[in-house]
Amino acid sequence: MKIIKRNGSEEDFKIEKIINAIKKANNSSENPFLTEEQIIDIADYIEYRCNKIKRAVSVEEIQDMVEDQLMAKGAFELARRYVRYRYNRSLVRKANTTDNRILSLIECNNEEVKQENSNKNPTVNSVQRDYMAGEVSRDLTRRMLLPPDIVEADKQGLIHFHDSDYFAQHMHNCDLVDLEDMLQNGTVISDTLIEKPHSFSTACNIATQIIAQVASNQYGGQSISLTHLAPFVQISREKIRKETLAEIEALGCEVSEEKINEIVENRLRKEVNKGVQTIQYQVVTLLTTNGQAPFVTVFMYLNEAKNEQEKKDLALIIEETLKQRYRGVKNEDGVWITPAFPKLIYVLEEDNITEDSKYWYLTELAAKCTAKRMVPDYISEKVMLQNKIDKNGNGNCYTCMGCRSFLTPYVDENGKPKYYGRFNQGVVTVNLVDIGLSANRDMEKFWKIFDERMELCHRALQCRHERLTGTLSDAAPILWQYGALARLKKGETIDKLLHGGYSTISLGYAGLWECVYSLIGKKLTETEGKELGLEIMQKLNDYCAKWKKEENIDYSIYGTPLESTTYKFAKCLQKRFGIIKGVTDKNYITNSYHVHVSEKINAFDKLKLESEFQALSPGGAISYVEVPNMQDNIPAVLQVIKFIYDNIMYAELNTKSDYCQECGYDGEIGIVEEDGKLIWECPKCHNRDQDKMNVARRTCGYIGTQFWNQGRTQEIKERVLHL
Repeated sequence: MKIIKRNGSEEDFKIEKIINAIKKANNSSENPFLTEEQIIDIADYIEYRCNKIKRAVSVEEIQDMVEDQLMAKGAFELARRYVRYRYNRSLVRKANTTDNRILSLIECNNEEVKQENSNKNPTVNSVQRDYMAGEVSRDLTRRMLLPPDIVEADKQGLIHFHDSDYFAQHMHNCDLVDLEDMLQNGTVISDTLIEKPHSFSTACNIATQIIAQVASNQYGGQSISLTHLAPFVQISREKIRKETLAEIEALGCEVSEEKINEIVENRLRKEVNKGVQTIQYQVVTLLTTNGQAPFVTVFMYLNEAKNEQEKKDLALIIEETLKQRYRGVKNEDGVWITPAFPKLIYVLEEDNITEDSKYWYLTELAAKCTAKRMVPDYISEKVMLQNKIDKNGNGNCYTCMGCRSFLTPYVDENGKPKYYGRFNQGVVTVNLVDIGLSANRDMEKFWKIFDERMELCHRALQCRHERLTGTLSDAAPILWQYGALARLKKGETIDKLLHGGYSTISLGYAGLWECVYSLIGKKLTETEGKELGLEIMQKLNDYCAKWKKEENIDYSIYGTPLESTTYKFAKCLQKRFGIIKGVTDKNYITNSYHVHVSEKINAFDKLKLESEFQALSPGGAISYVEVPNMQDNIPAVLQVIKFIYDNIMYAELNTKSDYCQECGYDGEIGIVEEDGKLIWECPKCHNRDQDKMNVARRTCGYIGTQFWNQGRTQEIKERVLHL
């Protein structure tokens, strides 16, 4: 059994330490309160409790148990001494809150940091440097930048104040990059003017440089559209044709127009191949200033093209993108594996959703790619046009920013819809499960606490907004001055972009499943549970609408992914309420509105049910179905894809894509339990060295490849198949 020390490092549980600590406090009095047998009984009980929790407990949790047991034994004065001792030690630690955590992460023995982000390798210097800066920022945020009650609420797991490790800086969350503006009108990168490119491959190269620069100036996800690269296919076509004609003339031979066109198109395909490969390999090999590959999503939407020729060229780019992702990338052993990024989103529309539609071949290719590499994910144009209605009364289809953060509909001063160049200010998430348990099945009490927590979240979100207010465009020129998000003047603030709906700010929510169950003992899959769940979702929306009206800031409901925070919330709930079957008996809570991972439900029922909740999560949400290896059953994948088109706005299929470097096994690498800890193990050679295996799992709308904390690992282990 393991424990987590205050600096985040992990060590073996040692009962002797508990016994010795109680003995010291006990023997500090002339008349000891407890006998040695009583002390041993307390220590034995605490060891039993820790084993029952089935995860690594923290030092603070153990000390809480000691206090409880001292009072249970009637040793109240001893308990008071113990509390005073803990308080004095905490004052000493607060004199410098960051040193120990920074030192432990440098030495790679900080378990919390190791498992904080499934796409960061904490042994790499650049990642450690980012984490060191993050610890300083988090410390400043807690001590100086946030009100104490918000800090305390975050600590207790009532809310989660996202990305506090970046809050000290004037940085924001997610972007929808205006690649079209930057490529067509030029941009500046590292004080160098970048003019409109003269070929498709050059445009792709510039796009990757933009992606890297953007990722280094914000902390969330970003998205680009392949449509913005499509015009450069025609530019390359014309350039290649000119070169080909010059070659023919130099050779002095006669070549038919048909043959010339064939040569041009063959060379053009090579150009497209080269450009797409640039994006694929640059993204996975770039390291941004926060020590990871850029968290970028590539959007593939045929109807976004401005004319038929551009649509055909876009189809060519999409085809090449899917083919290259299907192939994968090579690991250090030269084996083709699944990369985490870029994430791909493929839009389902009339031109590609039936067997007789013009671009059905792309959908078939997308299905094969999903079955092997877990991407692309799917947006239904049909459903999105119904869900995203702007003030002109028109439906809109556009990509999310990163994995799931969606902008709300916006019309500019010219009456035109605008999405590219917009962004999200940040997220604060409410733990719905805590509200449910605090109400103790009293619905009147639930709504009273709900109102209080909404006000708490509102003030926390205002802190995020105020932190960005007054930010100068000079803080991130690539974003604010050179077209990624705006073309502001030097020295101008970004304030006008923070109001009026240009950007969003997100009220996240988590644990709807457990919240409803804690209140009425019903699941979201049952009629009463579903009705209450939808009512809670509507109340969240009502609050956002109220705040938006009062402040002219676009508050929006966001289905929080909860990567590492799922574990944090679960531990806080267990500490506050104990182990409650069906609610706190796991080391994770359910993301957003999702059906619980262990619930047996078929793919079509799950997507249909969740579509109702997704429609009430306009600031972002994604649904998924868990499927087995589908590479030999593509028709079934296509059936699910067609169902997505008709029923839900945004969904994905989760499969597995693993490789053991020790024995070459390329099936599913499993999870086993040993001494209360979950460990990844190859079923063939029993390799447990995470450095010698490639595991890719979708956990939060995107693929993770650097493993996860114990809470998320348990959630992955307990997933049931929906197909």
